[in-house]
Amino acid sequence: MIIINAQFKKGALEMCVLVLSSKQDTYGYELAHKISEKFQIAEGTIYPLLRRMTLEAYFETYLIESSEGPPRKYYRLTAKGRICMIEMIKEWREFRSGVDSIIAEGVGE
Repeated sequence: MIIINAQFKKGALEMCVLVLSSKQDTYGYELAHKISEKFQIAEGTIYPLLRRMTLEAYFETYLIESSEGPPRKYYRLTAKGRICMIEMIKEWREFRSGVDSIIAEGVGE
């Protein structure tokens, strides 16, 4: 597992949540688990983010009974959330390209 600088994570975490939620509805623990397979995050960071993004109308929520405990709150990406995700991916790619270019110039790759 890669340990990433906290400032890098903070900026990219919202985009990761949107992208992972774009294929299917998901719940908080599942998102935290999928993201932590790629880089280290505290599970508790996902829930405030999901709460804020739901208030911003990027997600709709619903409950489903669970055989393993209390009902799970699922998050469904809205049209507004999908538009935000597409824009964030575009901005990320432009940013990454610029940073990669600077790195290549600086270290001679």
